[in-house]
Amino acid sequence: MNENDKSVSDLISLSEASTISGFTATHVRRLVASKQIWGVKIGRNWVTTRQAVEDYISHEHPSGRKPNRY
Repeated sequence: MNENDKSVSDLISLSEASTISGFTATHVRRLVASKQIWGVKIGRNWVTTRQAVEDYISHEHPSGRKPNRY
């Protein structure tokens, strides 16, 4: 799904995205801010799509802390 394929009915709040993904709301906001998950601000609220969250989850992402480089 690209940006042009999204409709208003596809949009979900980042809170709902947090519930779907199992990530904290803060983590979801960071993922959107870093453009790892598609999102857009409408008024005061940020929204994304279930598909964007599922696409992110379906790719392998290492969990936990990053190793020290020292």
